[in-house]
Amino acid sequence: MSTGVSNFVIRWINFLTMLVAVGVIGFGVWISTDHDGCRKSLTLPVLGLGGIIFLISIIGFMGALKNNSILLWMYLIMLCLILLGILVFTVLAFIITNPGSGHNVRGLRFKEYQLQDYSTWFLKELNNTHNWKHLRGCLVKADDCSDLSRRYKTLKQYKSAKLTPIEAGCCRPPFQCGYPAVNASYYDLSFHPVSSNKDCKIYKNSKSTKCYNCDSCKAGVAEYMKNEWRAVAIFNVVLFVVLSVIYFVGCCARRNAASSRLKS
Repeated sequence: MSTGVSNFVIRWINFLTMLVAVGVIGFGVWISTDHDGCRKSLTLPVLGLGGIIFLISIIGFMGALKNNSILLWMYLIMLCLILLGILVFTVLAFIITNPGSGHNVRGLRFKEYQLQDYSTWFLKELNNTHNWKHLRGCLVKADDCSDLSRRYKTLKQYKSAKLTPIEAGCCRPPFQCGYPAVNASYYDLSFHPVSSNKDCKIYKNSKSTKCYNCDSCKAGVAEYMKNEWRAVAIFNVVLFVVLSVIYFVGCCARRNAASSRLKS
């Protein structure tokens, strides 16, 4: 690849990623003004991500603009570290999210989830008191459970609904408890539970309690995180391929810059 073409490609790619980085930083600043502690906790990771993208982009852009082999070396080293990081994270994500799946329940369109089905990492993180206290607070604030009664006006609609893993695990008692549903947000707890599952006694109809302390809720969160991580892992595979192509072009630009320096 010629010097002009490789430098042109690297310049424009890094100019565009600089704009993306500015957008990410702006998003991080916006999150920092949010009163919701669940969103606000993402401020530092988002700002850090935007800062790293901007730093790498400016080094790559200036290296290609000035045809400077030293800056391009720095750019390639940082890009190589990112590629290694993406590769390690993607492999770990697929390993961690491999176990775990839902269980079909007779007469229901959605599945129920059991915490012991998931990987040791999920068990450790979700059974950590501090972690779960924060997650539980976010789940209560999200108010997904209260929204069920607004979405499903009749018991028939609710029973034929396809609930999300979090809705299925956190907003209702496990099916095996045998509690009759009165509506989408209320169960008749006067019946003696037919199962020894501890979640049966933990569930309450209260808006702030529901089944948020249940293992079934933790399992629903684990399934949600598993699906999100899988999506990120698949995106990372595509990103890895794209960055590998950029890395190759960057190598051409650095080699050309070094050759130009020797000739001069």
